Amino acid sequence: MIHCRCEAGGDRRVSTTSSAALKRAEAMAARMPGTAALQIAADDETGELESATILGQFGEVPDDFAESLQAA
Repeated sequence: MIHCRCEAGGDRRVSTTSSAALKRAEAMAARMPGTAALQIAADDETGELESATILGQFGEVPDDFAESLQAA
């Protein structure tokens, strides 16, 4: 299962497509210091995270943001 979402300071919003996630993250960046649009792949049965891909980043996103995804 793949979910697309955007994150901004702990605020998470699920989107149905990667383009929708990018548009939402960009719009949220106008109100917040930084946002990122992510594509999340998870196991349908367990819900366990399989992968996370950064689709786009807007504004001030921490330098170690990508590394923190790999550690999760």
